Amino acid sequence: MTTEGGAAWTVRAVEGPVPDRNSALLAAPVTATVPGEVYSDLLAAGVIPDPFDGDNEGKLHWIGKTSWSYRTAFDWEPDEHAVQELVAEGLDTAARVVLNGTEIGQTCNQHRSYRFAVTELLVAGSNELVVEFASPVATANRLREESGMWPHTNLHPYNSIRKMASNFGWDWGIDVATAGIWRPLRIESWTGVRIDSVRPLAGLDRDRGVLDSRVSLAWSEEATDDAMITVEVGGTTTQMTVAAGTQEVGVTSTIDAVDRWWPRGHGEQPLYDVSISVAAGNQTDDWQTRVGFRTITMNVAPDKDGGPFVLSVNGKPIYIHGANWIPDDALFTRQNRETYERSIRDAIDANMNLLRVWGGGLYESEDFYDVCDELGVLVWQDFLFACAAYSEEEPLWSEVEAEAREAVTRLSSHTSLALWNGNNENIWGYVEWGWREPLAGRSWGEGYYLELLPRIVAELDPRTPYSAGSPFSYDRYIHPNDERNGTMHIWDVWNQVDYSTYRKYKPRFVSEFGFQGPPAWSTLTSVVHDEPLDPYGEQMLVHQKAHEGNLKLERGLGDHLPLWKTMDDWHWTTQLNQARAVAYGIEHFRSLFPLNTGAIVWQLNDNWPVVSWAAVDGLGVRKPLWHTLKRVYADRLLSVQPREDGPVVAAHNDSDVAWSTEVTVTRRSTAKGSEALASETFALEVGPRDAVLNSLPESVATPADPTAEYVEVKTADGSTAYWYFVEDTSLQVVADAYTAAVAPTTDGYDVTVTASALAKDLALFPDRLEASAKVDSCLVTLSAGDSHTFHVTNASAPTAPIGKPLLRSANDLIAS
Repeated sequence: MTTEGGAAWTVRAVEGPVPDRNSALLAAPVTATVPGEVYSDLLAAGVIPDPFDGDNEGKLHWIGKTSWSYRTAFDWEPDEHAVQELVAEGLDTAARVVLNGTEIGQTCNQHRSYRFAVTELLVAGSNELVVEFASPVATANRLREESGMWPHTNLHPYNSIRKMASNFGWDWGIDVATAGIWRPLRIESWTGVRIDSVRPLAGLDRDRGVLDSRVSLAWSEEATDDAMITVEVGGTTTQMTVAAGTQEVGVTSTIDAVDRWWPRGHGEQPLYDVSISVAAGNQTDDWQTRVGFRTITMNVAPDKDGGPFVLSVNGKPIYIHGANWIPDDALFTRQNRETYERSIRDAIDANMNLLRVWGGGLYESEDFYDVCDELGVLVWQDFLFACAAYSEEEPLWSEVEAEAREAVTRLSSHTSLALWNGNNENIWGYVEWGWREPLAGRSWGEGYYLELLPRIVAELDPRTPYSAGSPFSYDRYIHPNDERNGTMHIWDVWNQVDYSTYRKYKPRFVSEFGFQGPPAWSTLTSVVHDEPLDPYGEQMLVHQKAHEGNLKLERGLGDHLPLWKTMDDWHWTTQLNQARAVAYGIEHFRSLFPLNTGAIVWQLNDNWPVVSWAAVDGLGVRKPLWHTLKRVYADRLLSVQPREDGPVVAAHNDSDVAWSTEVTVTRRSTAKGSEALASETFALEVGPRDAVLNSLPESVATPADPTAEYVEVKTADGSTAYWYFVEDTSLQVVADAYTAAVAPTTDGYDVTVTASALAKDLALFPDRLEASAKVDSCLVTLSAGDSHTFHVTNASAPTAPIGKPLLRSANDLIAS
């Protein structure tokens, strides 16, 4: 029996606050999908409305407070094998497993697999399997009562149970506490010996590839034959004989002249097939994967400026253009290879080279890591602890150890895996978030981050660096969020202060920072149906999870942009301000190179339609922020930055080719014609993986009227940057600064915009006409005489003139 083999499953409610309209679920089951979870099953059966829509979230909270029973019948016939085991790769979460009326086990950890002996319980013919799931909300509350309260964020005590933290809701996430058989489940029959697990640790010895295959074996009681282990990789075959009962063996294979694996932007991503088999008597078992040959190191050794954070691949430091990754769908079992690849390509198309799998989510499926291996995206993998204190007492300690050992073993084959990270913000939380008083001396997770997890990584995956947490300063006597050391999270911006504060920091590495903005208009209106639409509408507030989120959106405008007057302007202003805030930070960080070695923006993706920090919204639409990230994460970035002696042109060249070009800097009028008031040129020479600062010429940097002038910086090879002497709320611009013309194309249409004056941050929103429409560019600034063509796909050319709210600019908001 396998979940892939067509076994028919049902699910029904066992007990809990089931509404009267759904009371039939207590008696009559509905069809279930395995792997899957109960929200998706009920939705597919038409029993509940879409939990993402309107205010359905709160109406469906009863699902997480209810216990559920999954049931199937399957046929089985005895065969030549001596051992039968039920293998559950993932049960979410507190489950009781019953086969033919006999309980075979109980589980309470979503993040690990289970294997149950069932040889004596299977019968020839029909067998019945029942998996009963206790209410996840009630279970978390019960465990908190039994063990005591450990500080945590958000509503539910997610830190009491080994279940995905954000499944209980987050400041961007819907509260859909799920239950179900979320990964494959099957009967395995075997005799003699089988491969229990493999850790194929691939590395380099000069130009040779070295594969250290750590093979764990399981043996049946009657096994007496020695076993032959065979490892095939890169045209090399290595064999080893082991005695019956041997539990683990290491087989080293050496492959001459391998091609090295590199992250994207630094080289190719060659992968080598690995085949491992074991044979004992007439019994065989095999296992396959792919590996790439590379080395990864982390440098946090103190230097004259404090302590760096540098990831190097094959001895080469990598400047990180990254994003934080959350589970891509709140109903996470709906993800597959196609959805993972689409979202990871969102990262690649925005010039990213690393994704951080955040600690409030999951150890992702093989599909996620396979795509990262293939496309050259480094993976920073958090262990699953986030924004909370965690008990180190039993049974939690043993559960953490079991899940960590399994996760490290499973993921160690993946070439993209660059870092194991102990937790998200928990060390910082202990130091600064007021936890010590309620903890009253109790354990809080330090033993996991500084003892258990590094010991497991050193034992099972010694080739991969380990970090105790994020943020972390790599010294127990330095504040964990110190800008001068290690990794830093910058959250006073957004929560408390203006985004201009980014420039007050000189961080060595920023592993979290970000700013909120709404999803695409088509995404927002597909789930929010308030009449009239308003930021404080009843359904809108269901889709704004951040504490005082709307107030922070308003405060975040500062002097940068005027307060909106209409809902259309609210949407455009807050999307624009989100993009500007993040660009402001990244341009500053990159201007500090080599002091700064990278940034990981919060966040790439959403798991449902919501106002959030994401660059790509919950329906896959790339927000203006995404287009800004594509620009500021480009290999070559030009920006103008303030310094003590005046503005400078900062050029960061994160490529292997020298950047040699001519730069023209022009001070222009914002009025019609964008008259050139002063202009100078200079030669730009930036070596590979280097940065330079060039002073802005005084004739260009000194305006006659700061409110009516700006600086345009252009290179001969197409890079641009702009500098403004005042904020937009004081800038004089022309309302009718551009015209637009539409031309149909074979796959959509083009909109060509031509400027007659400064046209600042032009943006086209074709989804306002057709939700499926996609646009190739956004936030384009033009001087008089310049043109830009927006290419739209998956849509028909509009027949009406292009204008607001389809085509927007900052001019719309600030022109008097």
